[in-house]
Amino acid sequence: MGVSALALSTGLVLAQAPASVDQKLEALDAAVKSAQTSGDNAWMLVSCALVLLMTGPGLALFYGGLVRSKNVLGTMMHSFILMALATVLWAVVGYSLAFSEGNAFVGGFKYIFLHGVGVDPNPDYAATIPQLTFMAFQLMFAIITPALISGAYAERIKFSAMLVYTTLWLLIVYFPMAHMVWGKGGLLNAFLGGKIPCFDFAGGTVVHITSGISALVAAIYLKPRQGYQVEPMRPHSLVLSFIGACLLWFGWFGFNAGSALGAGGLATSAFVATHFGAAAAAIGWLLAEWFRSGKPSVLGGISGCVAGLVAITPASGFVDPMSALIIGFIAGVFCYFMVVVVKNKFGYDDSLDAFGVHGAGGTLGALLTGVFATNAVNNALKDPSGKALPLGLVDGNGGQIVNQAIGVAIALVLGAVGSFICLKVADLTCGLRATADQEVEGLDLSMHGEEGYNLEA
Repeated sequence: MGVSALALSTGLVLAQAPASVDQKLEALDAAVKSAQTSGDNAWMLVSCALVLLMTGPGLALFYGGLVRSKNVLGTMMHSFILMALATVLWAVVGYSLAFSEGNAFVGGFKYIFLHGVGVDPNPDYAATIPQLTFMAFQLMFAIITPALISGAYAERIKFSAMLVYTTLWLLIVYFPMAHMVWGKGGLLNAFLGGKIPCFDFAGGTVVHITSGISALVAAIYLKPRQGYQVEPMRPHSLVLSFIGACLLWFGWFGFNAGSALGAGGLATSAFVATHFGAAAAAIGWLLAEWFRSGKPSVLGGISGCVAGLVAITPASGFVDPMSALIIGFIAGVFCYFMVVVVKNKFGYDDSLDAFGVHGAGGTLGALLTGVFATNAVNNALKDPSGKALPLGLVDGNGGQIVNQAIGVAIALVLGAVGSFICLKVADLTCGLRATADQEVEGLDLSMHGEEGYNLEA
């Protein structure tokens, strides 16, 4: 609602209200609350769209450009199909397992088939927006998280196996982890009765660590692509990846600033931290690459910005702009090291560096949140007297780093073990790996009967 519309509605309410001053003040308060609800809901609906844009077209283009041309459609299809598959699972049972009350590890079945999820707010999570909006916003996270894993098994997984694996992974890993961190009574929820207060504003543990470690397990289980480290496997279109990275940067404002669940100052703070983290990380990665190889590459720049976005995600609603610059720069250098040095040393074929960027960047960001989180940015955690509690090391609460490390460890173990179980079941039911002939032909033709580029037309 605009300022003029608010003034008009307020004036009409006051003109029609009884003469009592108290009643007029109550009417004015109701009009202000209505305006706040409308503004918050508008921002959250926009944030829903921004986060969905991160998967398709953002991640689809980013990953699609990084594979060989014979696999571009199959790789993009991984992102697209999850916009459908994860939505159905979320509606049937996922939202309930994540956000209805249950135990410390997983929610119950109160919201199964979205029963009772309507336009009235759920004050446990967001008092000024419809629960239906909150549900939709959280759905977008459930869509992109397993899509991130697809970067590890690109160019060699059967499409049927990918569907089985992802369905099981959402049920076994994502929904429980989302409940533990964000659900009421979840083990790691710092604000709603958790036993171990772990700060994760927008998904460092829930999204990036679980997907990153799951990606590493998938890459090792599937074994390297045919010809890996023998024949060239360069990206077929850095132009597509460049566009995808820019869309990811753009959409990430909804991802992080939207996690404020309202259009107030906290959303602004998270928005700025997100941008600063991405910018500093792009510079950090490029400087490390320039120093080591002599040339700053476009691929390095866009990989660096994504690494910064990953690392700032858990911290975005807890840190000031200068801390965001520090976190981003460290993430750019660290993730470059993980991708260029560590992966080559151990020889695992994480096709598109899902672990090196998301697993490593998410872990780093979660730990640094314990260092730089401050109640000057987010004062939602209070003692019984209403005084804001210290959050991170900069506030004098060094113990928060331990809490962050526990959250990281839980995410790593759940992601690794859960991913292995899901891979094994998918392998036993339909076989994971494409045949050698299918891989040589390319998954576009062998799995989908199509080609990304018809150069003879």
